[in-house]
Amino acid sequence: PVPQPQLQPPVGGPPAMVQGRPPVVQYPGAGPIHAGQQPPMPGMATRAVAGAMNPSMRIPPMASQQISSSSIQQPQQLQQPQQPQQPQQQYQYQQQQQYQQPQPQSQQQYQGQTQSYEDGGMNSMVQQMGALGLQQQAGHGHQKAKARRVYATGETATSPNYGAHMSPTVGSQMFTPAGQAPKPSSPFVGGPRAEQMSPPERAVGAEQQKRRIDPNQMPSPVVVHAQNQELYPDQTYYTSQRTGVPMVNTDVACIDEGNANPKFMRMTMYTLPNTDDLLKGCQLPLGAIVQPLADVTDRETPVQVIDFGEEGPVRCLRCKAYINGYMKFIDGGKKFICNLCKHENDVPMDYFYNLDMTGRRMDWEMRPELRNGSIEFVATKEFMSKQKGEAAFVFAIDVTWNAVQSGMLAVCAKTIKEILYSGLGLLPGVRIGLLTYDRSVHFYSLHPSLDQAQMMVVPDLNDAFVPISEGFLVDPIESRHVIEPLLENLPSMFSQNRTAEPAMGAVTQVVLEALKGRGGKLFMFQTALPTLGPGSLKNRDDAKLHNTDKEKTLYVPQDSFYTDTAIKYVEQGIGVNLYLFPNAYTDVATISQLSTLTSGELYTYPSFQSGRDGIRFAEDLRNDALRMFGFNGVLRIRCSDGLRIEDHYGNLYMRNHVDVELAMITCDTSIGVTFKHDAKLDEKEDVYFQVALLYTKFDGQRRIRVHNIALPCTTLVGNMFRQAEIDSSVNLLCRIASAESKSISLRNIRDKLTDRCIHILSAYRTHCAANSSSSQLILPEAYKLLPIYALALTKSYALRSSPDIQLDTRVSTLLLFNQLSVLASSRLLYPRISSAILPSDTNPNLNPNADADADADPDSHPNTTTLPYLVRASYSLLDSSNIYFSQSNHSSLTCWIGRNVDSSVLSALFGTPSIDQIDPTSTSSLLFTNTSPQSVYAWQVAFALVNNKYILPSVADIEAAFSYSNNLTIPKFQIIRQNLDQSEASFAATLVEDRSNDAMSYVDYLCHIHRNIQTDMRMKAVDRKY
Repeated sequence: PVPQPQLQPPVGGPPAMVQGRPPVVQYPGAGPIHAGQQPPMPGMATRAVAGAMNPSMRIPPMASQQISSSSIQQPQQLQQPQQPQQPQQQYQYQQQQQYQQPQPQSQQQYQGQTQSYEDGGMNSMVQQMGALGLQQQAGHGHQKAKARRVYATGETATSPNYGAHMSPTVGSQMFTPAGQAPKPSSPFVGGPRAEQMSPPERAVGAEQQKRRIDPNQMPSPVVVHAQNQELYPDQTYYTSQRTGVPMVNTDVACIDEGNANPKFMRMTMYTLPNTDDLLKGCQLPLGAIVQPLADVTDRETPVQVIDFGEEGPVRCLRCKAYINGYMKFIDGGKKFICNLCKHENDVPMDYFYNLDMTGRRMDWEMRPELRNGSIEFVATKEFMSKQKGEAAFVFAIDVTWNAVQSGMLAVCAKTIKEILYSGLGLLPGVRIGLLTYDRSVHFYSLHPSLDQAQMMVVPDLNDAFVPISEGFLVDPIESRHVIEPLLENLPSMFSQNRTAEPAMGAVTQVVLEALKGRGGKLFMFQTALPTLGPGSLKNRDDAKLHNTDKEKTLYVPQDSFYTDTAIKYVEQGIGVNLYLFPNAYTDVATISQLSTLTSGELYTYPSFQSGRDGIRFAEDLRNDALRMFGFNGVLRIRCSDGLRIEDHYGNLYMRNHVDVELAMITCDTSIGVTFKHDAKLDEKEDVYFQVALLYTKFDGQRRIRVHNIALPCTTLVGNMFRQAEIDSSVNLLCRIASAESKSISLRNIRDKLTDRCIHILSAYRTHCAANSSSSQLILPEAYKLLPIYALALTKSYALRSSPDIQLDTRVSTLLLFNQLSVLASSRLLYPRISSAILPSDTNPNLNPNADADADADPDSHPNTTTLPYLVRASYSLLDSSNIYFSQSNHSSLTCWIGRNVDSSVLSALFGTPSIDQIDPTSTSSLLFTNTSPQSVYAWQVAFALVNNKYILPSVADIEAAFSYSNNLTIPKFQIIRQNLDQSEASFAATLVEDRSNDAMSYVDYLCHIHRNIQTDMRMKAVDRKY
């Protein structure tokens, strides 16, 4: 039963509150929520285990999940199966409060009674699932609440018989099913292979003897994300709450009440340990992911700009922290105490104001810097940079034979023209420069006084220079009559070019000279290994070094040319974004220094084909050129006394251990940081963090953006686990793994990830569930997704040891981990999969008369429904009569088409009734027509996935997106037909819950984790004894 709310006085934080906000109430064990808001979902915030806590321990009751696998530890108790042909075992699942799949808000019911059901393996699961694969569980009885656990009720099962089931084929090619295949009566098909994860050592025959846990009862991001979304029925989060933050996939609007929006700064835990020993005892990462210029929605608190004039914003004289709502004013308002270093400062005369009886300034409501956690100040003269004028964009396009034949040149020129002249919203005032290159460098004078562009060739690569004094960097509007015809004619100008070697190094040198003293961004499009002129490289890819300890030598640059050039770019405030289109080895580890050190990004399109990859490349380039942009930035993070910054992770450059230099910064730029104790913290006081970014906007204005956050401190391990944040923690672990790849082997990195997962869960068991049975795997509520994310990371292209992974692909993925935002890393590790077929009467949210009303009113389509239930990342759960969208990055979707999809659905979506007639190389095969409910629904789901929306967008929103009239990202598709396309193997590798030829399944990985936790617990018991 939901406990009665008890009023809770506010704890800590600035006095500022949003007017009209409802009072805060406290649900025991669940943390404060707003009055009028629905209480937490049953089983979510207070999943306490009866009898699992030691009464003598001074630790609050913890939310946890128990999974029983006693059969693994006691094989001698197993019985021979009565029906050995059955591939799965029946388990009964009893829990204190069973989570139900999300319902419409009008149908939500929070029931406190105990629920239980029989789960007879895959057959019963299939019977319980509807067309979307995740229907509500049936059969809710009333009985006494018991601890959540899984225990065997049937006979032992043998290993699954894979040969009896269907697996995806590509022509005559067939690969091994990955997950445990369904029974013959199941309508689902078998699964493919994933990749590397060495299975634990096990006695021969143990696989046939152990009873298996139902995979559908394991913690899944699909269910956890749905639960978290239901905690915010009004889709609003107030940052002053001390109950943790919404998960990164949760669609909420954050209201700034003194703490920065989690989009700007997301901590790995929201209750900090007071000592380093306490932190080491639980092995949780202590850090943050900072994204200073992140985009916010219209419903969220905007970052206000304040101009303090020539004197600049008020700062602490000792630590230089900027004024914020956590600084305490004393002596009638004449002085203030810095919240970070506790130094007592005088208040400037022009900033003085009287205090009220509570010690708060009486003008705080008129002071955004005292009311909000995020603010932006206009910089004073002392912070002005040497760069003058607006930023400049230079497009350097490879025009060699590969670029022309693959269609890259044509797509690139067309997209640049759309960016400049299609009204998409190019940043005002930005100057444009254009050059092309092969064995020589071609400059173009675009001066508005010319009738057509003039090309000037620099053939001497070792003495390259800028031959144009005026006309290289121009206003695109003034020179439209010159630029537009040039872009249209570029493909035909170089159509007969047979040159294969691009002179990349010389281009970087001349662009540096052209942008010196101005700052901006270089868009570089490269198709091959640079082998001419300055910065020429050799092919050093040696297959004999792959999967050895010496492989790490291939992840570092082979010479210092591009590193030295990148440092010069940083000094001039110039960022580099690399677009690579390789057909062979291009030494990404070396040339990527240009983007890594200048805070740029790396985009790769292996074996580029314009029909297949053109739309994705064009959309990436559009987003890159049109998003928020700044340059010549310096970032510094300050924290309370007792903590210090240990390391920074990301695409950045540091001349010292304090200041992070960002030659370029966008709304997607993110930085990871870890903290370390250097003194004991006072658990009675909050711990404070402040991020300050000094940067130049694209229009030349110098700004200082500041983000503040205050967190409580604790002496209890239980509080740390309760307020841990899994998404930012996993993102930080990805960055650490990327950094370690240059010094230790991939095998050691995989082992370290698994070991850390074991140590974290073992620490939780030791401190928070010491009296629980050793046969139970207990997972902390906040960290119950850690095993699946750790497994997914070890299976990624970056870390798995498969010999078929190309070196550049591995390096590109490692670099990607170092630059991804928290949202992007969450999607990359565990794809979001949703059905694209309109579920007429299986989803009560949908309009049952949508088909009849479609012709009368296009906006009558089901455009106010929520995103359908997602499907777990396992091939065995994909229905061959369905179509699924799978999202593993920001804007690209994989469209998986089952072999048995109805012909009417195929006609509505692809214009053909046969799956064999669908062109898998075309990214425009999916039709959009507002006269077809099926078409509208598929596009609604696609838009909701790529834009992280819980509510499906309307038809009007989709049409506006296609005309670039709103900020919705247009989805890009890669079509995969079941058992027809070779790319299905790559898609199968993203289904991380499945087992592959050399990698464990999710269930096996959990069992492996559990065995190691038991071993660790026994060793600790022996140590205590002796």
